[in-house]
Amino acid sequence: MTDTHRNETEAGPSRRDVLAGTAGFMAAVAGLSALASPARAQAAPRPHILYILADDLGFADVGFHGSDIKTPNLDKLAATGATLGQFYTQPMCTPTRAALMTGRYPLRYGLQTGVIPSGASYGLATDEFLLPQALKSVGYSTALIGKWHLGHAKQDFWPRQRGFDYFYGPLVGEIDHYKHEAHGVVDWYRDNKQVVEEGYDTELFGTDAARLIGAHDPKTPLFLYLAFTAPHTPFQAPQAYVDRYPNITDPARRLYAAMISAMDDQIGKVVAALEQRGMRENTLIVFHSDNGGTRSKMFVGEGAFHGELPASNAPYRDGKGTLYEGGTRVAALANWPGRITPGAADGVMHVVDMMPTLARLAGANLDRSKPLDGVDVWSALSSARTSPRDGVVYNVEPTQGAVREGNWKLYWHALLPPKVELYDLAKDPSETTDVAAQHPEKVAALQAHVVDLARTMAPPLFYAAALKAALSAPLSTPTGALYGLGMEDD
Repeated sequence: MTDTHRNETEAGPSRRDVLAGTAGFMAAVAGLSALASPARAQAAPRPHILYILADDLGFADVGFHGSDIKTPNLDKLAATGATLGQFYTQPMCTPTRAALMTGRYPLRYGLQTGVIPSGASYGLATDEFLLPQALKSVGYSTALIGKWHLGHAKQDFWPRQRGFDYFYGPLVGEIDHYKHEAHGVVDWYRDNKQVVEEGYDTELFGTDAARLIGAHDPKTPLFLYLAFTAPHTPFQAPQAYVDRYPNITDPARRLYAAMISAMDDQIGKVVAALEQRGMRENTLIVFHSDNGGTRSKMFVGEGAFHGELPASNAPYRDGKGTLYEGGTRVAALANWPGRITPGAADGVMHVVDMMPTLARLAGANLDRSKPLDGVDVWSALSSARTSPRDGVVYNVEPTQGAVREGNWKLYWHALLPPKVELYDLAKDPSETTDVAAQHPEKVAALQAHVVDLARTMAPPLFYAAALKAALSAPLSTPTGALYGLGMEDD
């Protein structure tokens, strides 16, 4: 790797991705409810599925939301498909990915708080039935190219052991985009084997995905989960992409924009590979971020930035790691030529809805799943009909919780001093005016819902890992060093 392949003005240390809870994400993509009869459903071809996840992308930071950041390939998919204006995820990485894989809120199995640190021994429970397992059971070829972050301490947690026929990428969370290392340790795998490779990870992911599609038999349905590490910290990009933004003066924002454009180019390459292989017309493409963009310095490292933080979640409040809309309502789209009506599908959807929606489209049986929180949203996704979902559980954990019913959203800060906030999202989607005092009955009802959920939640696994790290460290250990022991910034 030479200096011409890498920008040496990287914007500082890693973000601290470690607090917060999670709540979910109301996804898109799904069943055959648009088909009137079993005969028609049987005759309809099962789609190839390309599921693309960005990492810490701001809601406003795509061209189809009016950004100055150039995303022509995503813009084309948005213009010829459905933009999802109320698509929700969890506020952080691991919980969102778990919700996608299981169709269940992470509070059900202890992944509702923080992320899985590099020093942790836990992962997504192995008795959970995952989306790739469901699709593989009905003949799909399954592949994950990109970031996993659902367990790495033992192979039982790894993608190849959880239903993926093929895996290429990092197991943990945040990595150096050129060295492919986390905390000085190589985190780069092909299947179950650690490999050492050179190159910018975003470009490696796109190249590998295009290669896989080019070698795929179109007669076999394909599920390709393409999970980019962009634009997550550290902010790094090839100089050619940085040079596209001479008018952005803030160095962090400029690198961040470059990372998004690099990702967009690779998405274009993968879509072109589908077209060349004759698969595009029968491929459902879903794209969204795993959570909102970073708006807090607690997630980017002390002293990392001296100007504005790079991501924009406008018009929504706050960002990654919070239960406000900016942390959980994300940029999203779905595209399937002839099957999804172009336009805005503004119904409420959450990432947990992806499991039942995709499984039904594929004809997969979910009898092995534990009780799902997701619902089939295909009718809303495909033709902008009313979503069957009326509420969302943003997250529930010992320190906080947030739920939505209809247009009412309650955010309960349980730590001392406790505080309850209520918002009418129909009138105030930016959450500028707390109306809890004006609606005590609604507050009481939604608080009761949060308490009911809290009574059933599994203990957060993150707390046990953090406590173990703190107790095992010498008293002289600096607080920041605990990240490498079991609390980190992924």
